[in-house]
Amino acid sequence: MKTYQIKEIFYSLQGEGAHTGRPAIFCRFSDCNLWNGKEEDRADAICKFCDTDFLGGKEYELEKLVDVISKQWPGGGTPYVICTGGEPLLQIDEALIDGLHRAGFEVGMETNGTVGKRDIAAKLDWVCVSPKADASLKLKRGNEIKLVFPQAENHPSDFENLAFEHYYLQPCDGVEGSMQQAITYCMEHPRWKLSLQTHKIGGFE
Repeated sequence: MKTYQIKEIFYSLQGEGAHTGRPAIFCRFSDCNLWNGKEEDRADAICKFCDTDFLGGKEYELEKLVDVISKQWPGGGTPYVICTGGEPLLQIDEALIDGLHRAGFEVGMETNGTVGKRDIAAKLDWVCVSPKADASLKLKRGNEIKLVFPQAENHPSDFENLAFEHYYLQPCDGVEGSMQQAITYCMEHPRWKLSLQTHKIGGFE
């Protein structure tokens, strides 16, 4: 039976993008196709600025994973789960999405967009694509594109003709001047909006 390798499952608020402040359960999938997660290999990775630990974790069968996620929701409102990573499209499939829908969840995903699987993405309620470095983007439509800014390899103008509802620039953590650069770009190109990492500002996970 298929299992899913999950780094962590936790309840918090969405800290970034269009759903900032919305309560959500985060299901973080292990592994990524753009970096192996080992600090000693970061310099050779395609994505060098990742700030997430996605190594290791625990294996779950489908029903158990849906059950663990469901038990995290406190009740009330519209249950919402965000499949993130690592890179969730390496593992997420139709069976898991259907299982979460049957459990009453809206299902969102944050992806680097390089894996494709447009048929899987189409079944989700919310798709956020965050392009990384020189990686070829295969998922070119969704609800939200969130570009870490600035990136030498990617410029916002490279993505403006894609089929997204929301366009966000997120200042690159640790890069001096990135906040002001993002603010200036958004003001000069008002299709783009500023995304802040409010979970870091507010001190929540």
